[in-house]
Amino acid sequence: MKNQKLKSQAFPPIKKDDKVLVTVGKDKGKSGKVIKVDRLLHRVYVENINIIKKAVKPNQTAPQGGFIEKENFLDASNVMLECPNCHKPTRISHKILESGKKLRSCKKCNEIIDQK
Repeated sequence: MKNQKLKSQAFPPIKKDDKVLVTVGKDKGKSGKVIKVDRLLHRVYVENINIIKKAVKPNQTAPQGGFIEKENFLDASNVMLECPNCHKPTRISHKILESGKKLRSCKKCNEIIDQK
């Protein structure tokens, strides 16, 4: 990691394939599915959010080269999990079941988010 400081604060409990809502920036109010999570640098990559254009040289996949559009990262603190039950952006609490398993739950409707 090139001169990047690791963040010491706790990472929000966001996982891959969660649906999140962007709370700040140029894409504020948009929602999308999390594609990738980087817990060390507190970054999330969200589908069709924070799109950048990148110049590429000609290669096998792009014979003519040119510009490609791809998702760039967002800081994890700039997104909120969208509850699959009440469909509202929410903070997350944790519930411990009788079996000792710790699950994420919605703060607004108190329903369990991890249904597996």
